[in-house]
Amino acid sequence: MPAGTSGRARARSPLTPAQFGDAELGLRIVLAVIAVKLLAIIGLTLAGGILLLWVCWRMWRDIAGDKHHDAPKLAAGASAKRAILQILVADISMSLDNVLAVAGAAREHLDVLVIGLLMSVGLMGAAASYIAKLLERYRWIAYVGLAIVVYVALSMIWHGWEEVAAKMG
Repeated sequence: MPAGTSGRARARSPLTPAQFGDAELGLRIVLAVIAVKLLAIIGLTLAGGILLLWVCWRMWRDIAGDKHHDAPKLAAGASAKRAILQILVADISMSLDNVLAVAGAAREHLDVLVIGLLMSVGLMGAAASYIAKLLERYRWIAYVGLAIVVYVALSMIWHGWEEVAAKMG
């Protein structure tokens, strides 16, 4: 045994916020690379575009609708494992629009995909409160962002339909 250590195992320290951010970025990049590979399958670009339109509808409701959002509730006796699982599922579902939009815009250019995700996660991490204040003060910025995502969704649907039509006929 090395000097200065006891026979008991040392307790691991919890992850820092920076490590959680790195894990989130890594997860988004992995999901986006998988999404780009899946979008190469005939018909999935069409399905991804339709799914992205659904995300756009949710974004529209958030922008134009009620500003009150209820956070999901955890029971008082819930385990840490259950809480972590719920946070992970929420993060993955909220990352869907980001991953699909960047993957749809990047298409088969993985370098553009990684740069886009690095920029989006970096900007949100470094300037989240500033961006939130801007979006609250200047609502039109959210509408411009929504228009860009709608454009990507419609482009995915158009190209996806062309792929399916070419394969069928």
